Amino acid sequence: MIVFGPVPSRRLGRSLGINNIPPKHCSYSCMYCQVGSTQATEIEPRLFYRPQSIFNEVKTSVMGLLEQGESIDYLTFVPDGEPTLDDDLGKTIELLRELDIKIAIISNGSLIWRKKVQETLQMADWISLKIDSVEEAIWRRINHPNKQLNLQEILSSMLAFADNFDGFLATETMLLEGINTDDAKIAGLVGFLQQLTPNKVYLAIPTRPTAEHGNGSYIPDADGLNHIYQTVNQSMPEVELLTGYEGNAFSSSGDFIKDVLAITAVHPMRKEAVQTLLNKTKTNWDSVRELVQQNKLREIEYNGNTFYLRAYDLKIDSAKKIPSLSLCT
Repeated sequence: MIVFGPVPSRRLGRSLGINNIPPKHCSYSCMYCQVGSTQATEIEPRLFYRPQSIFNEVKTSVMGLLEQGESIDYLTFVPDGEPTLDDDLGKTIELLRELDIKIAIISNGSLIWRKKVQETLQMADWISLKIDSVEEAIWRRINHPNKQLNLQEILSSMLAFADNFDGFLATETMLLEGINTDDAKIAGLVGFLQQLTPNKVYLAIPTRPTAEHGNGSYIPDADGLNHIYQTVNQSMPEVELLTGYEGNAFSSSGDFIKDVLAITAVHPMRKEAVQTLLNKTKTNWDSVRELVQQNKLREIEYNGNTFYLRAYDLKIDSAKKIPSLSLCT
């Protein structure tokens, strides 16, 4: 299926997905990939689907959705592989501009050293680049890149791209406990992000069945996740967690429980902020205690302050014996 959705996305609102790469053509074989392992990584862009065919399917879907009164905020290239392996991605974007809907691309960034790939990415309105580590050994352990790829070339090319990109630039880092989460590695990541100056930094944890069995032990606990968030947030202006919940964390419904669970899925909240939300919704502190007792909210002490983070729970797929992670509801 080339077109799917629209799906609710905290990053992109109502996002209509475009799967321009069949599984599993990718330059990486990330240990946490929900699509599965890449049998043979590749770095040479080529044609997979004709741009006109993709456009026709997207246009048909968009017209049908609009007739039903559905809204679409972004057309998002989020395929079963690396979207920039599509040599005709730029031509497809040119055709899609007829629909007058913003275009997003979620990329691992590994081919950004190619001039044509940079030119194609410049055509989008919103770009996400994966940066799981700025250390060679850790990058290879997590992402299992094609052997011809060079991390320093990728990182320097990201910096060059960011200098010329006029759209919204986001980065995404998958946090894997014991691999890229200690203070020194986070400091290295922050140092690079400060040079890149993205509009938004997303910190993710594995939330779905993954390519490598048994990596559930790599999920940071709530204290560790909060510590990393606070560390990055001290240096970067816009930081969010991606912990699997796609609710709207930025609007108040008047329902304290709904609002606090939505917000703490994205940002740990200080006790004072929780109290402010309680006051706005005319709710008392008993609601917070109940959420903590029900393991829906976690209370964390950090640098002399109390924070609250939406709880997440590791579950095992009994059929495949693969750990997945979901937020407690």
